[in-house]
Amino acid sequence: MMQSLLFNHPHQDTTHTVLEKDGRVEYMPRFFNEDQSTLLFDQLLQSLDWQADQIMMFGKMITTKRKVVWVGDSDCSYTYSGVKKNPEAWTPELLQMKAQLEKLAGCVFNSCLLNLYHSGEEGMGWHSDDEKELDPKAPIASISLGASRKFAFRHKIDKTKASIILENGSVLMMQPPTQEYWSHSLVTTKLATPARINLTFRSIKNESRK
Repeated sequence: MMQSLLFNHPHQDTTHTVLEKDGRVEYMPRFFNEDQSTLLFDQLLQSLDWQADQIMMFGKMITTKRKVVWVGDSDCSYTYSGVKKNPEAWTPELLQMKAQLEKLAGCVFNSCLLNLYHSGEEGMGWHSDDEKELDPKAPIASISLGASRKFAFRHKIDKTKASIILENGSVLMMQPPTQEYWSHSLVTTKLATPARINLTFRSIKNESRK
């Protein structure tokens, strides 16, 4: 049974501005405390149907080591890297997290992409969350659970770079038009690193909103 009272009221720490040019990115460490984050990590690991991700790369279908789950409203299918994903149903803990982020962001999220990185050697190369299904006027809210990892940004035009360590229980809020002007990457490391779950809450332009 989900112990929801443990994370009904997340702790909002100081907000740090990571980027404020061609978009705005803000970082909130310890949005969930250590106990809350551990509970959420364990619940998500056990309650979701994690699958190896498949992406189209150089004309070939590649199966990644990291695992993913696409969750959302029933009409929120999503295509990235040439693969269409249909959503799993929201779980109680995800609905609670969604409500908390919606209050923080002042918008409605109807979907969430979750990534499970088993170690520091699993990461994500340079990309932007700018697929055609995404509402370009809505922010993307990212929650980190588990291991701390380096997250980097690179401007698409002038190649300016910035980076931040995403800590356990933190929130990264990427406001538009960040995805239009910046690429981002989860940097790999050979240092011994425990597992990490990342959740990115998004607003999909589903059929009723297109």
